[in-house]
Amino acid sequence: MQRAAPLLFVLLWSTGFIGAKLGLPYAEPLTFLAVRFACVLVIMLPLALMARTSWPATANDTLHIAIAGTLIHGGYLGGVFSAIHQGMSAGVVALIVGMQPLLTAAVAGRMLGERVSAQQWTGLTLGLAGVALVVWQKMSLQGLTAGSLLLALIALFSITFGTLYQKRHCPSFDARSGSVIQFAAAFALLLPLALVTESMRIEWTGEFLFALGWLVLILSVGAISLLFRLIARGAAIRVSSLFYLTPAVTALMAYLIFDEKLSLLALVGMATAIAGVAMINRSRTST
Repeated sequence: MQRAAPLLFVLLWSTGFIGAKLGLPYAEPLTFLAVRFACVLVIMLPLALMARTSWPATANDTLHIAIAGTLIHGGYLGGVFSAIHQGMSAGVVALIVGMQPLLTAAVAGRMLGERVSAQQWTGLTLGLAGVALVVWQKMSLQGLTAGSLLLALIALFSITFGTLYQKRHCPSFDARSGSVIQFAAAFALLLPLALVTESMRIEWTGEFLFALGWLVLILSVGAISLLFRLIARGAAIRVSSLFYLTPAVTALMAYLIFDEKLSLLALVGMATAIAGVAMINRSRTST
């Protein structure tokens, strides 16, 4: 199970973009996320209480977990969904947030004491090139404004520093209680923003309910639990490199589910991204 965890995480995380595509036509982004986080809390809080799971020992530990969750869930997802809602193409958003492994490598040494080898830098460069090739046909400058660019950058910095912060300050905690704390913090951030900036109207169609249920159960419960485990046990650079694979897997899923075109260029990009991630993970990361 430990060896399969990274691949299972990539598979589950990639379905999030499919769920977003299905759900966003029926609700504004922050409203959609606030409802999603509320549903997670309705599920996870009773489970944590019934299982008598352990909670953080101190208020300081709780605060660290909450900060990490605010960044990973609130900042990252809020930024991505809002940038797309403002008209930025999915390809440009994917390319911007796809720089996360490179940004992680650039600051991991200072924050965590991890050193990046020459082989890993090569793999990081290959991985980003692979992402660019995969999303190339979806690249468009339409909808690229100062506002949408800022939102995409907020997403990039949130997922980068959120995972690094969690690796440094939250090395070990129960996934059930941790999820409650993190999603409560993200909900507390996004709900007021949604109330101020959005209409809060939702079309409760079957497609929206399916997307909501999928994102709650598969992403916010399943994939996030795996991410917690990977962050706790693996080097930050190796964990972040897995995000290079999500555009490729998402493109493959879109081909199978929505019959979207899968070009030769995208296939080359997939192979390039896989090669880059393999180089990163085969090289030793020293501390």
